[in-house]
Order: sequence, then structure tokens, then C-alpha cells
Amino acid sequence: MKLLKLAAVAAFSCVSTLVLAADPAPAPAIAPANVVHVQPAVIDTALKGMVDSKAIVGVSALVYEHGQEVYFGAFGLADRENNKPFARDTIVEIFSMTKPVIGVALMKLYERGKFQLDEPLSKYLPEWGNVKVYAGQDANGQPKYEPPKRPILIRDILRHTAGFGTADDKGPVGEAYRAADLRGGFQNTTGVISQKLATVPLLYQPGTRWLYSDAVDIQAALTEKLSGVPMDKYLDLHIFKPLGMTTARYTILPTDPDRAQLAPVYTRNDDGTFTRQPDDEALKFNSASWPYKPGSFGLVATLDDYMKFARMLLGGGKLGRARVLKPETVKLMATDAMPKEVTDKSWLPSKGQVGFGIDFAVRIAPPKDASESSGQVGEFFWDGAASTVFWVDPKNDIAAVLFTQMRPFDKVKLHKTFRDAVYHDIPEALAH
Repeated sequence: MKLLKLAAVAAFSCVSTLVLAADPAPAPAIAPANVVHVQPAVIDTALKGMVDSKAIVGVSALVYEHGQEVYFGAFGLADRENNKPFARDTIVEIFSMTKPVIGVALMKLYERGKFQLDEPLSKYLPEWGNVKVYAGQDANGQPKYEPPKRPILIRDILRHTAGFGTADDKGPVGEAYRAADLRGGFQNTTGVISQKLATVPLLYQPGTRWLYSDAVDIQAALTEKLSGVPMDKYLDLHIFKPLGMTTARYTILPTDPDRAQLAPVYTRNDDGTFTRQPDDEALKFNSASWPYKPGSFGLVATLDDYMKFARMLLGGGKLGRARVLKPETVKLMATDAMPKEVTDKSWLPSKGQVGFGIDFAVRIAPPKDASESSGQVGEFFWDGAASTVFWVDPKNDIAAVLFTQMRPFDKVKLHKTFRDAVYHDIPEALAH
């Protein structure tokens, strides 16, 4: 053994001598791997400042970088009337941050070959086979309708280009939408909602506009149809339990042990004061088990539980031993799928230099100026009506989640403040 070791040392010395003789120049410096850029003190100052200035009632945030927790902070109150601080175990309504969860659920079925993105929606939900498109008014001022120039594709309901209007629309489409009473006081299943919505005329030709809508409820209906499993059970089985998301669910009953952790929702008034929304209104959906299991909203979770979901996406569909999606599926979801011919994008440009993938906004260009939130090309993200937000940044290996419960949606630039603080030490992600 000694002879072998001596021979190895001699061989290494010879090789080293040859290399040094051939290339006497010093080796270039190699940047340390996995350098942490997130500065907790900067984020603390930013979020505490928002509370101290009374811009918000309370907030919590969690950031992972290179697979480790690099920031957690909580400031202010989750329940002002009971002097209960925002904390790590605070449970909030995530509203539209439900949508990416539903998208992941449906894409698991895509991986199993249950559907293709460019198949007609009507192949699986037949009610969508005979829709009409609003085409303005005739000479007598009556609404005109025409057939769709192409079918609604499954891809359309994933990127909000299906043609659906909303209850806020003026004219006959909005009237028909409101008359359909899609949710029926939470008594209608997503299958019923799909049938009802299919009777409402489309507001525009499929694939020609981006307009935020109830499309993710149709994703939920499709998931239930293809899997044969109710949405809540499907999420438990395929996402929540594998990832250890123990608090994520639709229903948190008054008798549940963790009900006291559920935060109320506050309305920020025009004068900057806050009014607590009545609990029987703000928490109504989550306080009972309704037939309606939405795709568009409805889940509650803690900060840590939603971070598990975000980290799974950052990990290419895997967290720990749990594989939820394939890496190529996550990449597909996080790739801009906006048709080039779509120029009417509603309010999506207010999110910055973004396109849209599958239930995520996707950053396609650096921030254009200082008014835009900091961000990294290739990141994907979404937010919720009560001013929650999360994003996944593959280039910098960052996942971030911020919770608050404030409506209307982020009138105080909380998201920009948080993003700018997270990216404080990453120059190419900063708005200049």
C-alpha cells in the first residue's frame, strides 16, 4: 500500500510539474458557488416600514435561496381587533394563488396522456361544442352572434385566451354572465359551472385576446372529469400530502383546531384607514364544505405550506422525495405562451414586462424603469386578491412568498417594496 501511495504521489507531482511548465499563468478566479444575495436586514426594514407607516396592518414573508431559508419576517397584526400578531403559523386566504395549484393538478393529467394542449375543450367537456361569439350590434341595435373561428382549445383555458367574459362586462355578454349565476351561492359544482358558462356567449374570438376570467374553474371541471376524483380529494392525494402541506385546504371549520390561526381580511379605505370585513362575509366560503370546489380561488394555507409548493416548482417539480411534476412540465408551465397576435392583454402589462404561461405570469424582459417591480427574466409568479404574492426565480435559485390580508389589491405597492428588497443585491434584477 505504501508503494502504491508513493507511486500515486509521484505521478501527481509529475503531472503537476508538466501543467505548471506548460501554463505558468495563474488560474482564473472561480466565483463561489451558491452565494447568498438576499439581505434579511434590507427586507426587515422594508416590511417593517410598511407597517410602521400604517400602509398595511400586518405582513409575513419567507424567502429561500439555493435550497435554504434565507429570510423569514413577520410584522404587524393578523387580527387587529384581538391584538394577534402576524406569525409563521398564520393561515390566510390565498385567493388567486389557488390558480397555479389547480394548474399543477391538471398538468399531472397531461403527463399521464389524458389530454393534449391543442385539443378542443369540447372533446372532454361536450357543452363547449356549440358556443357563440358576440359580434356587436345589428342595424336595429340588437346583439349579433357568430360561430367561433376555431374551437376553444385546452391551451386557451390555461392562458386566459378562451373568449370568456366576466360579470363586470357591459352589454349582453355581461348580462348573460350575471344571469347564469354560475356559482349559485357556492352550491354549484365546477361541472355545473362549466355547463352554465358554456351557455354564455363568448366576448371575443378564442385566441385573440388575454382576459382574466373564470377559466381556471373550467380547469378544475376538466381535472375532475378526467380523473374521476373531486377536486379537494385530488389536491390532497397528488399535491398536499406528498409535499407535506398540512394546512392547505378549502375548508377550515370553526371547530377545527387551527381555526384560530385564520386571519381576517381588511379593506383599505381611500383615507388610508382599515376596516375589517365582516367575518361571516370574508370567511364564508372557507367556513363550510360547499359543493363548489373552485379552481379560481378558495384555498387557505400557511406561509410555510405555500413555500413548499413554490420550492417544488423551483426544484423542477420535486421537493425532497416527492416528485409532483416532471421538469419539462414545469418548464412548459413557466414558458410564455401568449400568441404573438394578441395585443389586447387587459391589465396584464401592469405586472411588468411579462407574458403568460400556464396559470403563471412569466417575465420575458428586465424591468424597464424604476416604476416597475424588480424581477429576473425567466421568473414566474402570481398573486391573490388579498395582496398575497409568490414567485419562483430559476436563474437566481430563489423562491419567495408574501402574505397579508388587504383588499383592494395592493394599492400601497407592497409587492414592489418586497421585490425591490429581495433583489437589493442582484443588480440585473433591479429596476433602473
